[in-house]
Amino acid sequence: MSSFSVIAPGVLSLLQDSGRVGQSALGLTTGGPMDAPSASWANRLLGNASNATLIECSVGGLQLRAETHSFIAITGAILPVSINGKAVEQWTVHQVQAGDVIELGMVSKGLRAYVAVAGGFNITPQFGSTATVLREGIGGLNGNKLQAGDTLSANRVIKLQRQRLPASYRPQFNQTLTLRLIEGYQAGSFSATERQRFYLHSYKVTPQADRMGYKLSGAAIQCQQTQLLSEGICYGAVQIPPDGQPIVLLNDRQTLGGYPKIGSVLSLDCALLAQAGAGTELYFTPISPEQAHNALCLAKVRTAAIRSQLVSL
Repeated sequence: MSSFSVIAPGVLSLLQDSGRVGQSALGLTTGGPMDAPSASWANRLLGNASNATLIECSVGGLQLRAETHSFIAITGAILPVSINGKAVEQWTVHQVQAGDVIELGMVSKGLRAYVAVAGGFNITPQFGSTATVLREGIGGLNGNKLQAGDTLSANRVIKLQRQRLPASYRPQFNQTLTLRLIEGYQAGSFSATERQRFYLHSYKVTPQADRMGYKLSGAAIQCQQTQLLSEGICYGAVQIPPDGQPIVLLNDRQTLGGYPKIGSVLSLDCALLAQAGAGTELYFTPISPEQAHNALCLAKVRTAAIRSQLVSL
């Protein structure tokens, strides 16, 4: 059988596709890659479908053995990568053969790397997606993180155009972040003074940061309204709990919540936040829905332009 086997799973490695959309009514969250642009590039370099299943490796330490002839691409956080002990470059398509060992070291910048294979891993979807959500126990292999000895089915691919994304177009991680925020209707529950405090002061990522959300520390802000009905929570929503310290909710967030929400972070910036380690400093800045729409359109145009800059090997 054409496959890859897991020698060592690393700190946390999960199978992901683009996410489980439209299942919130069942209480199922989206899942999917925390850094969606980096994951998309891994698939794009290989010519895969945008929804192809890949591995999200957090912090590093993943080791795989190819049991077939194929091609791989590794994007996302900066970390050492080797094939059979020989260092290879990220953001580049590499050929592998049966018996080859692919090893990811520990991250030096960013938190999450993405490992894609030609054609994607062949994983049975659950509720329309292969995205692994540990809290819900669905997706991936039996709803669990990868473990040593796991076998990941993949297609045998003999020929493929090898490509490389030039370094100048790759994302930069672990810098001071500015997160663009679209205010929601509950922003009116915060006084003008509290909203100014929120935007003028910096926050830091705390160790309480995972796929569900990022707890921040900094200037506490208070909401005038203390009793709210629980309602659906969108990707990037910024909740303000009673201690006044913001929580940015991400891919594996709960589907309902009752804390007041001052707004939602633009999806492009959520991806950068997902690569930020504890201690990273960040600021929030308000933007309008029209500005958010324009930013997403410009990002789409830029991605299309970058595709023409891929280097053939």
